[in-house]
Amino acid sequence: MMQPDDSGKTRTVIRSTRVLIIGLVAVIVVLGLALVTLAIVQPAVPAQPERVDALASSKDECVVCHRRTTPGIVKQYGYSTMAAAEVACRDCHEVQADYPGAVEHEDTYVLNQPTTAMCERCHATEVAQFHQSRHGIPAYVAYAGTEDLAPELLEMYEAVPEGGFNPDRSRNALFAKEDPAITRFACESCHNIGKPQADGSVGECQKCHLRHEFSLEQVRKPETCNACHIGPDHPQWEIYQESPHGIAYATGGDDWHWEAEAGTLTVSDFPAATCAICHMSGFGASGTTHDVGDRLTWYLFAPISQRRPGWQDNRTRMQNVCRECHNNNFIETFYADADAATEVVNAWVEESNEIMAPLKEQGLLTSEPFDEPIDFVYFNLWHHWGRTAKFGVWMQGPDYVQWHGAYEILRDLAELREMVSEKLGTAETGE
Repeated sequence: MMQPDDSGKTRTVIRSTRVLIIGLVAVIVVLGLALVTLAIVQPAVPAQPERVDALASSKDECVVCHRRTTPGIVKQYGYSTMAAAEVACRDCHEVQADYPGAVEHEDTYVLNQPTTAMCERCHATEVAQFHQSRHGIPAYVAYAGTEDLAPELLEMYEAVPEGGFNPDRSRNALFAKEDPAITRFACESCHNIGKPQADGSVGECQKCHLRHEFSLEQVRKPETCNACHIGPDHPQWEIYQESPHGIAYATGGDDWHWEAEAGTLTVSDFPAATCAICHMSGFGASGTTHDVGDRLTWYLFAPISQRRPGWQDNRTRMQNVCRECHNNNFIETFYADADAATEVVNAWVEESNEIMAPLKEQGLLTSEPFDEPIDFVYFNLWHHWGRTAKFGVWMQGPDYVQWHGAYEILRDLAELREMVSEKLGTAETGE
């Protein structure tokens, strides 16, 4: 027979065991709910598709030969979407013997560098948009002028917004002054993106789409634009790096979906803007374009900026992109403030023209450009600091608006006043 004390101890043990079991069950339930919540709240990162070499088993004679002579190129092209679509090397390179620029190669004739005429066979829309852009023939004219353009190319230039806007079609004075040994690696390296080719086509797609993989990730990343959009006269890369968008890219861009299919991009793929998202990619209600001016309100590159033709439509297309992340109050306020800042910079450049006017009126400037210090100060004021300030405003780079922009403009204005006063005084005294 169980003693009373033993019975009480048993009930106590049973109660303690029940409490322990209930506690463990509660902990397990809470942990389970937490894991479920995390799975719901945190977006799943899609697994990266396995890279497939479409040429791995190819017996094509171009592939077989170049796998020995240039294996890196074959490997790159094997991973491309064009190779996957069964586009052969000869589809882009092989031409007739009398084709402009053709060279003999292994019993056939090829173009070492395919032109936009080749790309246009499959990418007609993209090439047409490119021809309407500043990346097209206006880029080439910016250094070479229009003097040597064939009539049909001059007509193409005049049909582009930048062509109709630019009254000065002469060869760039700095380009003419510098040695061809320099310009080959300087101006031409970037501006040849719009160079006319021997077959009459215009442009070099490979300036952005590096051969031969033609990777979406490569062409979408801001570093690609950094190749040209950098430096004191157009520091978009530097501005982007210090902007909220650039910081988001630097700190989280490794997890963005760079290879997402074109035309389907959302904030889940790109939580912050890149150069391509703002200016080219299909995003929100705005479709994909190869016209980099299609969403711009102003000619920011000009000494005194004016609004572009159809700027209201352009603005709507850009704001469609903005609305994927920002509310209308933010967007409208930002645009109003940026417009006002652009006008302030315009006024400073107009002031520099007024300061220089007496020298021009009295013939106190030499006819040769860039042959005395005042030419460089006058040029830098708008070409370096004025453009930088405006780009900084629109891309949200405060250091470039201030210290690499407004401050430098005000300093150059003061220097111009002093230099002009000195020249006028010298002219009056005849010394």
